Amino acid sequence: MSENFVCDLPHGKKSIKIINRDKKVISGCTTRDHSIVIKDGKGCYLTDMEGRKYLDFGAGIAVMNVGHANPFVLAAIRKQANHMTHVGFADFYHELPVRFSETLVKTINSSNLNNVFLSNSGTEAVEAAYKCARWHTKKKFVIAFDHCFHGRTMGSLSMTNSKPVQRERYAPFLPVKHVPYPYWYRMKMEPEEASNFCLDKLEKTMRKTEAAALFMETIQGEGGYVVPPKSFVKGVRKLCNDHNILYCDDEVQSGGFRTGKFLAVENFSVMPDIVSMAKSIGGGLPLGATISSRKIMDWVPGSHSTTFGGNLVSCASGIAALDFMEKKKLGQNAQRIGKLMMKRLEEMKEQYEIIGDVRGIGLMIGIEIVKDKRSRAINSDGRDAIQCEVARRGMILLGAGKSVIRFCPPLVITNQQAEKGLDIFEGSVRKVG
Repeated sequence: MSENFVCDLPHGKKSIKIINRDKKVISGCTTRDHSIVIKDGKGCYLTDMEGRKYLDFGAGIAVMNVGHANPFVLAAIRKQANHMTHVGFADFYHELPVRFSETLVKTINSSNLNNVFLSNSGTEAVEAAYKCARWHTKKKFVIAFDHCFHGRTMGSLSMTNSKPVQRERYAPFLPVKHVPYPYWYRMKMEPEEASNFCLDKLEKTMRKTEAAALFMETIQGEGGYVVPPKSFVKGVRKLCNDHNILYCDDEVQSGGFRTGKFLAVENFSVMPDIVSMAKSIGGGLPLGATISSRKIMDWVPGSHSTTFGGNLVSCASGIAALDFMEKKKLGQNAQRIGKLMMKRLEEMKEQYEIIGDVRGIGLMIGIEIVKDKRSRAINSDGRDAIQCEVARRGMILLGAGKSVIRFCPPLVITNQQAEKGLDIFEGSVRKVG
């Protein structure tokens, strides 16, 4: 999304009234891609105040992997809400947070990722990983990548390097070294050339910096849905081993079977030391998790805590969401529908000058919008115009990076819904381009 861009669509009186109330009471830092006022949602569809339906390819920013108003998840929420909603897991024991953590660890299925700290959001899950790494190693520096997004609390924000407005006026930051990420399309390099270049820069930084940890989104989210070469991810793991640096994997947007695997990093045959998760694991309710080994999570009681982490209703929702994702094999559906989409999008790339690159794994797909293929010039206006046009045609798309459109629909999407979305997208590209 370009700075201050909002796709302003014509609305009825009900929507206009709510928008006007919103402007009076909601803080001005809140961003919106669309001026649509949502009333309801079911499966892969959203409905606005006037009853118009939209095919949702944003999934509440990659949250609703199980689909909107999933009946299995809603039943679990209602059941727990009838008992109690909050226990104060920092002060008391309760089975539900334990059961959620056991379910999460079992789904990850790694002997080195068996200890869980529960929180409320992605930025908190990253913040916990940051503090845990510093506590365990007794080192203060961390390393992160250009274009990355890890959150907006001060530890995670110190690493975030996606858009200038996110960091403006908040310095001084905590000690972080930023290094290049192999965004090979924008670097105008071949993938392996970009991988080698970035690994070389990373190794030099590691030699000069006594770092506690390296933080990386396996697939960059807000930075543009950038997929690195496999050699890069494996190289990062090796360098972390060589320099005794913890490898912290941010799976907040890419986790929960979005790429087909439960963790995106599994696609690269690598396992990290600490994983941060949120978004989809709560089934639509606020829930974050930081996962590591008991050896690394050696902090003492009181060194980190939270009031609402392990919230009972969120944990009930999360257990139901994880069970649903596994039983319904949403990872397999993400791979199958993702291949269908990529094939069609590759065909569009050949046909339309405005589409410069198509990349992704599973249902985490980025489409780079350019002024022309030869120059690869960023085309933010074109990207924004496509977002607006698809909304006019009854579909929700979100932007990423400077000129990227992301496809991240609920993982329950069907072939028919995928084809409908692709038709709407192609029609919009044809009109804008």
